[in-house]
Amino acid sequence: MCYKVATPEEKKLQEFMKKQGMTVDNYRHYAEANGFENPLLPVTTSEDPKKVQTAMWKLIPHWVKSAADAKKYANTLNARCEEVFEKASYRSYIGTYRCLLWVDGFYEPHHPAPKVTVPYYISAADDSLLTLGGVYHNWLNHDTGEVIPTFSIITTPPNELLRHIHNEGQRMPLVLNDTDRWRWLQPLNREEITELMKPLPDGLLTGTPTVKYTPEPQQPKPGLLF
Repeated sequence: MCYKVATPEEKKLQEFMKKQGMTVDNYRHYAEANGFENPLLPVTTSEDPKKVQTAMWKLIPHWVKSAADAKKYANTLNARCEEVFEKASYRSYIGTYRCLLWVDGFYEPHHPAPKVTVPYYISAADDSLLTLGGVYHNWLNHDTGEVIPTFSIITTPPNELLRHIHNEGQRMPLVLNDTDRWRWLQPLNREEITELMKPLPDGLLTGTPTVKYTPEPQQPKPGLLF
């Protein structure tokens, strides 16, 4: 699953969006945004496809009334593509309320040995911006009257690169290519949405370990000379 992402430097994002005829609001750069801290990240929504705005990473459905209840609500940082039309947290929104999360890359854990975790940083092979597909809801805080955009990253089965890296979880975020990212924001039926929720083909992403792992030397078994 995807619980950490890196958002682009402001200059890089602004330059890209200017070429697209889009605007960027209230942007903050994160080298490593932790989903469990519910950061505000740069998204473009199907309701406003010409703007990059911030939304809270953790979709809060309409029946949650207060910030205290939202904090305790189930982990909705990721939405599995196989369940997004069925789970109560997402099924009311996926048909209409889809978004793009703009990132430089994301982090996934690799387990080279039992009880050993090596984080990998996954980015575009050509260093371009990545867009992760999401589902969102503009949640109303009934205590304050504030409307807060909230979202979940959709995940898919892995491609071969992520199958190797995320070898225990066997998932990857929905990474949309240059064409599909804009289609994701258009009015679509269930079949069309499902067709877009697939692993990105291999060769377009690269993965780099963020820490060095040195396997422990194996100790010879007692009583053996060789």
